[in-house]
Amino acid sequence: MTEIELAPIEAGTVTLHDARRKVRWSVELDSFEIGVYPVTQAQLGELLGETAEHPRRPASDVSWLRAVRFCNAASEWEGLDPAYSFDGEEVTWHVDADGFRLPTEAEWEFACRAGSTGPHYGPLDEVAWTGADGVSAPQPVGGRLPNLNGLFDTLGNVWEWCWDLLDPARYDDYRVFRGGGFADDAWNVRASTRRGGAPRMHHEDVGFRVARGGFDATDAAQGWSAAADRERADVGGPLPPGWTPRR
Repeated sequence: MTEIELAPIEAGTVTLHDARRKVRWSVELDSFEIGVYPVTQAQLGELLGETAEHPRRPASDVSWLRAVRFCNAASEWEGLDPAYSFDGEEVTWHVDADGFRLPTEAEWEFACRAGSTGPHYGPLDEVAWTGADGVSAPQPVGGRLPNLNGLFDTLGNVWEWCWDLLDPARYDDYRVFRGGGFADDAWNVRASTRRGGAPRMHHEDVGFRVARGGFDATDAAQGWSAAADRERADVGGPLPPGWTPRR
């Protein structure tokens, strides 16, 4: 398989924002590794036995479930411990595993920001493919300038799946994707913008980037915890008008 190039990210702290709940919180992160590029069509195709029509473009139109299965397949190929186990479509993250996985939302934003505090880590027309460029599909990875962590395309080109649930009180099992895509305006292509979709959902502007790093913990790591997910899902009283009913 074409090598997945990873960049080391040193330990640090990132502040996250949930607009619906109107809360901000800080997350202390241990060091980890993350993909220099989004996973490409060539990498996805090699593992799944498919032909890559545009090998250097990001793998897009990929569901969250397919992304986590790719992570396990890449781990097995490299002789690493798979990060995930499956019970039907229920996925468990074994946080002590050293294999490939999706980044947590906190890891993704910290790696994307690379020390910057504004919405972008550089002039948007230099670092990201967006709707302003008038392109009709994802562009080959690495075509715009990287951030100070040496990461390409964290903003623009394709949104990137993360491990975390978006908002379990409102959207049940929807997972987060971050970063904006090739058709989005500048307002959506920001380091802090949160979107999400169902685990089986796939769109032409949603792809993913892998991470690595195991931690001495159970059901909690790098800003995520199963207990916090359960707490966020438990909302007392009637839901506000317009909310998507939880299944």
